[in-house]
Amino acid sequence: MYLQRFLSALAVLPFGVASVASPGDTAVIPGWHLQSALHAPSNLTDLSLPTAHNLGSWYRIGSRATVMAGLIQNDAYNDTHLFYSNNLATVDQTIFRAPWLYREELSLTTPPKGQHMFLVTHGITSKADIYFNGKQIASNSTQQGSYGGHRYDITPFARTGKNVLLIQAHPTNYLRDFAQGFVDWNPYPPDNGTGVWRDVELKQTGPVSMSSPRILTDFIGVHTENVTATIKVDIKNHENRTASGVVHGTIQAQDHASQTVAFSKQFKLEPHKSATVSIDVLLKNPRIWWPAAWGEQPLYTVQAKTTLGQNEVSDIAPPTQFGIRHVTSKLNSYNDTGFSVNGYPFHVKGGGYSPDMFLRFDLEHLRKIFRYMLDMGLNTVRLEGKQEHPELYDLADRMGLMVISGWECCDKWEGWEYNDEANGVKWTEKDYPVAEAIMLHEAEMMQAHPSMLAFLIGSDFWPNTKATNVYVNALNRMDWPNPIIASASKRGYPKLLGPSGMKMDGPYDWVPPNYWYHDKLGAAFGFGSEQGAGVGTPELGSLKQFMSPQDLDNLWMKPDEPQWHMSKNDSPFADRSLYNEGLFARYGPPTGLDDYLRKSQMADYEATRAEFEAFAIRQNATRPATGVVYWMLNGAWPSLHWQLFDYYLRPAGSYFGTKVGARLEHVAYDYEAHTVHIINHSLNKFGKRTVTVDLIDLDGRYIKHESIATYTTPTTSKQVAEVRDIKKIKDVGFLRLTLKDSQKGTTLSRNVYWLPSTTESLDWDNSTFYTTPVTKYTDLTALNNMSTASVSASMKTTVSKQGSTFAEVTLENNSDVPAFFIHLTVSDEKQQEVAPVYWSDNYVTLFPNEKLTLTVEFEGKKWVATLTGANVEEREIGRS
Repeated sequence: MYLQRFLSALAVLPFGVASVASPGDTAVIPGWHLQSALHAPSNLTDLSLPTAHNLGSWYRIGSRATVMAGLIQNDAYNDTHLFYSNNLATVDQTIFRAPWLYREELSLTTPPKGQHMFLVTHGITSKADIYFNGKQIASNSTQQGSYGGHRYDITPFARTGKNVLLIQAHPTNYLRDFAQGFVDWNPYPPDNGTGVWRDVELKQTGPVSMSSPRILTDFIGVHTENVTATIKVDIKNHENRTASGVVHGTIQAQDHASQTVAFSKQFKLEPHKSATVSIDVLLKNPRIWWPAAWGEQPLYTVQAKTTLGQNEVSDIAPPTQFGIRHVTSKLNSYNDTGFSVNGYPFHVKGGGYSPDMFLRFDLEHLRKIFRYMLDMGLNTVRLEGKQEHPELYDLADRMGLMVISGWECCDKWEGWEYNDEANGVKWTEKDYPVAEAIMLHEAEMMQAHPSMLAFLIGSDFWPNTKATNVYVNALNRMDWPNPIIASASKRGYPKLLGPSGMKMDGPYDWVPPNYWYHDKLGAAFGFGSEQGAGVGTPELGSLKQFMSPQDLDNLWMKPDEPQWHMSKNDSPFADRSLYNEGLFARYGPPTGLDDYLRKSQMADYEATRAEFEAFAIRQNATRPATGVVYWMLNGAWPSLHWQLFDYYLRPAGSYFGTKVGARLEHVAYDYEAHTVHIINHSLNKFGKRTVTVDLIDLDGRYIKHESIATYTTPTTSKQVAEVRDIKKIKDVGFLRLTLKDSQKGTTLSRNVYWLPSTTESLDWDNSTFYTTPVTKYTDLTALNNMSTASVSASMKTTVSKQGSTFAEVTLENNSDVPAFFIHLTVSDEKQQEVAPVYWSDNYVTLFPNEKLTLTVEFEGKKWVATLTGANVEEREIGRS
């Protein structure tokens, strides 16, 4: 498992080395000794002195680790054990109700006269006292919040030789503190995320320090031969005398070393004063940054430093990358928000991201998640109060994913007098400076990244007037170039920002596919900031890793039973009762676990495909569907719901339903209007297209065949056919839609539905925030009695120089009946499904005598490929 590899790597880090010797040097504290305050000396002043202390009982951890992450790293707990069944609930909470101490000894050199040393924090959950060499340099009234970044001058206390840094992290309370919580997404970690979860740094400067560069450009989405980039840095004079010097550096195109432009600007700064230096730089023949589906992601890097006198370096800023692009948002006549990127309407196809439950961060794991997003056709990740680390934004820049960041709901962050839906402690005057410091820090971290789409200063509720002013002023001070949106809902808004244009009307639990084609609540219109049918069932191999045999039995034998691997136990999402009611009514009661899971994958596939298709079909409707964020993308731990792939990175029905529904060019069926639509999300794909509509019954007899010649244009969808023959279906029929490039003859999209003659009836008047009741279910039970289909398969493989296996799998249905819901897997020598794995398509249905070729990419030397299906016998189709 990826976290085990990550923690093993931590064990070999060189601890105790944090070297800063010259102006401009920055060093991360590479590791800590960790111990509960219950088991450590109580005199923190003495404990922070560079004298001998017995730390034999303390834990050794990496640079970033919550208390639980550190304890797991030291085998005090085992996450595989914690995640199995309800073991997490058995953890004794006592030790987490007291503070925890992070201590490190550092070898330093006293800064010479005119130089300064700073301690830099980027967020300690949730508040902390900081001591350095026996001096308290910060109290928990200042060092607050998961995103509370501060710079403390430790110059007077630094000494040559051994130095000691001690941080006392106080227990986190999500309702009281500005922490990074999980709301009702999953059970809470035992430590509530307490600890030094982000880097702590040492920074040495000369008389004048400088901030990270902020970058603005005058590009507004119109082609131009020149772009002006404005570089801004804040400088501060720490001495008693006036300082004169130069801020200078270069802008360099990362993939074109020859494209380097120098810049410089002189300054004069009075004693102990601060100023902002702004420098305009002309970039000729600029290369424009695009979201992944629309183009390339060229990046520029700013290198900047401050020098005094005879080119004496006083400070060096960290390299900062930026891209040239333009993002806007606006409200339409329906008060719905729509985004544009580089002047083109940007239809958001997104997912809500969750960090690891213990806030462990693995860049390579995140890279796999982002690649999955692009593979599914998604273009945006939403971070609801989960801002993570700078590496996330760097990666999004390079991979072309847009990012919507913002604060979370339901706890201290939204402790407003008018919020009657949550129990967060109400804000008082002391909270506003904390919020300001947090916003300044996060805005500075994100400002230059071209992947940023917007920042939401509220989620379920908008901030009050004073907090809005604090947030917006902080963003403006950091030269924020992107939309600032009041909240993710339409409940209300502050006057300064106006309506958010985003809706949060659910659903969060199961609804039938035709739900999305109505005109109420979460259906496909406007911008859905977080919504979905609550699906994401893992396949059996993953379930066995975190569920006991009794848990597995309960899935299908006790369909209303609370499930530990869902939301908090006091949440309406703590069981699968709504999901199971729909599943059993539509597909029939399961005959066993395997049957339950197969039907679950069918339902999950239907659910995500319908949501993304409906929003795509209506992207240029009278009331446009401007975007949707599926709730959620991934889980903080092994989960049974709210995910497009499971914790172990294994894709299942919800993944492939999304992959079909979010295709760049696609053909889709409207469940309510019985119409067929072609969808084009691209900027450059246009021309003649052919749509083929085939409808057959369970015995393979044709009900309808039609071929339509049409034309497609970028960023549009349009109706091309009606399927009135749906009413002729006796029990269940199969509708196959194929989209081809008429000139090239290539298949752009192939899409198969299993449909009855009617759709569900919905009781809209009795909707809740999480679902709309169904008063009449469709009957799909005839699928259980299909004749067996005979499918042949061949597999052709090649291995890349990097060791990845690429394979073409050709399937052929040799029967006169459909081969329904064929699932292909690749498993390792332990019979676990390989992950990550990238299939071109999966859970496919073949018409009689149809041949289909799929592709797959994965890593692993020993593997077995297997085929299963609803009416197809399981068999091996290849191995290494």
